[in-house]
Amino acid sequence: MQTEIIVSAPCPAWLIDLPEAITIGQEVVSAVLAQAGLRYPVIEVGVTLTDDAAVRRLNRDYRHENKATNVLSFAGDPAFDPAHKGPLLLGDIVLAHGVVGAEAQAQGKTLQAHYCHLLVHGSLHLLGQDHVDDKEAKAMEAQEVAILASLGIADPYLFAGQSADLDQRASLDLK
Repeated sequence: MQTEIIVSAPCPAWLIDLPEAITIGQEVVSAVLAQAGLRYPVIEVGVTLTDDAAVRRLNRDYRHENKATNVLSFAGDPAFDPAHKGPLLLGDIVLAHGVVGAEAQAQGKTLQAHYCHLLVHGSLHLLGQDHVDDKEAKAMEAQEVAILASLGIADPYLFAGQSADLDQRASLDLK
């Protein structure tokens, strides 16, 4: 399997604050795809590191919410369609620099750790996972925690030394 993780940074602040953002993005998304066990000759994912204004426009145009959010995922080809042949164009993940940075600071995390968490979260959305109800949210969060742990990143649902049970985790909104 060949994976093409194309990370672009039209917002230069990403590379100022996190110079390794492109390499980290490729490694994290690749780790999620490897864990998913997809069997396609080529899998492609786009990651765009942009600013809050661009994400606000996308959120307004596609989700009808006129505000910036941390991460948006735009699914392409269905990941587990047995009839699909050839390259898998899985979709795109878009992250807002200001929102992600502010959340990381508010939660007592590094920008890198929060960025990695949101890449895992967005990648799982591209793979068809969601957090609409508590059961889905708990399953998705458990998978996020496990993938991040495999990358050496702490549980993102434990903020600055707090413990969080699964009911508290399900109340977090990472759209």
